[in-house]
Amino acid sequence: MTRREVVNRFAFMEDKAASWVPWVSICTLLLVWEAVSRSPWVSALYLPPPSAIVAAGVDMAVSGELWTNLMASMGRIAAGYALGSIVGVLIGLALGFSAIAEAAGNPILYSLYPVPKIALLPLIILWLGIGEVSKITIITLGVFFPVAINTYAGVKNIDPLFVKVAVSFRANRLGVLRKVVLPGALPMIFAGLKLAAGTSLLLLVAAEMIAAKEGIGALILHYGDLMLTTKLMVGVVVLSLLGVLFNQAIHAIEQRVIPWKQ
Repeated sequence: MTRREVVNRFAFMEDKAASWVPWVSICTLLLVWEAVSRSPWVSALYLPPPSAIVAAGVDMAVSGELWTNLMASMGRIAAGYALGSIVGVLIGLALGFSAIAEAAGNPILYSLYPVPKIALLPLIILWLGIGEVSKITIITLGVFFPVAINTYAGVKNIDPLFVKVAVSFRANRLGVLRKVVLPGALPMIFAGLKLAAGTSLLLLVAAEMIAAKEGIGALILHYGDLMLTTKLMVGVVVLSLLGVLFNQAIHAIEQRVIPWKQ
């Protein structure tokens, strides 16, 4: 067997292992969790076993309680994430493509970015009330900044030679933006979208814990107050699954939109 064949064989084995190793690690974690939770040294009140969490989740799904709260949360996060992403991409492109917009907007963007967005929630509730608008607004703010900053960085990292080539072929300003700048910035834009997905979940839960009667965050707070940790953990698991699904969905879209990155 030649050296190249050996290398290819090991690469094939690594690829196959990469497909099942994550499942083994997750199953191992769940088994250890189950064993620890059922041991005499740990109370199920503080760490309910996975089997009990699954059973509670099934009961909540059958009763409709889980779906009602999940739909309420999904509506808020979908609106806030979509709005924050669209505005963030547009502002980021403007800051990176226009020197005037960069000079005017950069100080504002970078001075507001470090402010914890959840700290603004009481003020937003005071301005917009305790309804859906305030929750969607806080999620929008949390999504906007990472998307805008990553989009801006993506535009600034484009090789100027590409822009010069487009101009030499008589591309106008809009053509350069559409054919060169936007495609070149897409990898960083998707990096910002992935980062914003996690931030949106954090802000969703915080907003629902403070000012909501329905939603996963409100459900977690409710069962925490009642010390029903098994049902509380159902909400935590649902949030974890939502985070995984969001990232997988964004990754799938990324592969279709920018196949040259793969």
